[in-house]
Amino acid sequence: MAACRGFQPVTRRHVFFVTPQPDGAVPSPGCAGGRNVARRYENVSFVATCALRQCYRFMANTDSIFLPSDDTLDLRRQAVTRYCVPLREGGSLPALAEADDDFKYALKFRGGGHGSKALVSELIGGEVARKAGLRIPELVFLDVDEDFGRTEGDEEIQDLLQASRGLNLGLHFLSGAMTWDVAVNRADALTASKIVWTDALLTNVDRTALNTNMLLWNRELWLIDQGASLYFHHNWEGWERAKESPFPYVKNHALLRDASLLAEVDAEMKRLISDDFLHRLVATVPEEWLLQAEPSVSPEEQRRVYFEFLRYRLNNSQIFVDHAIEARRNASL
Repeated sequence: MAACRGFQPVTRRHVFFVTPQPDGAVPSPGCAGGRNVARRYENVSFVATCALRQCYRFMANTDSIFLPSDDTLDLRRQAVTRYCVPLREGGSLPALAEADDDFKYALKFRGGGHGSKALVSELIGGEVARKAGLRIPELVFLDVDEDFGRTEGDEEIQDLLQASRGLNLGLHFLSGAMTWDVAVNRADALTASKIVWTDALLTNVDRTALNTNMLLWNRELWLIDQGASLYFHHNWEGWERAKESPFPYVKNHALLRDASLLAEVDAEMKRLISDDFLHRLVATVPEEWLLQAEPSVSPEEQRRVYFEFLRYRLNNSQIFVDHAIEARRNASL
């Protein structure tokens, strides 16, 4: 396994950590600091998973473990070994794929219709949501080899694979998960408020009743597909105006009706998402994605803009919080 940018390889053979889970939480693929745990148990029953509440195991049988350096986040890097099936519901033809760690991922391609900007949005949006305390499947850098896909029979898929050679992004596949249907499923007020707040911060336009991009897995709500976040980067010159947006699209948010604690969660979100975290997050975005996304703007400048955009909206969150509260009030009339 090759070291990812920002990570230091440490030679180790068999590693076993046991750490108590906070508040009796169920270990999950989104847990920070040991994300392999629930993936080891993804095919066991929910009852068996609940039995793991008191411990948190991280096991590795690889030759090296990557410890994060001080300026980036801890994302693993694996190689794609098998293309399973396309996930046709995605606009950019994501796929279910297997990697060299023997686990399956929803693979987002840099050669897809939205290019590497969608991967940047997915990475930044996903990790901000995780930092906010929301459930996000583990994000993993996935390498697609230049020979991968040459035997694929579907010409469209073969072109996609060839255009996506190099570094891509995967979300751990939640086996057995079901789509969160707002007509059937209800989120509690705190969770709904955190999700609406986070999507407003990120300007994520794609979490509506028609396309929730939420899953029900092990009786819990999980967020997927943050690729429509940060849409200002499709018009790079307008980012300074975009950072001040109250985010009018929040009126279409799938969970707005349940988000009755927006004012209450605002202070907590600001406490959780620090400037230091944002610096490390934008530093984690691979340079090759940025070079492909906006060739006329240097990767350093792109990282600066992403940081300034998020920091401004974080420090001035009342802009979108007040608007979301008003939109919720109007929707109930």
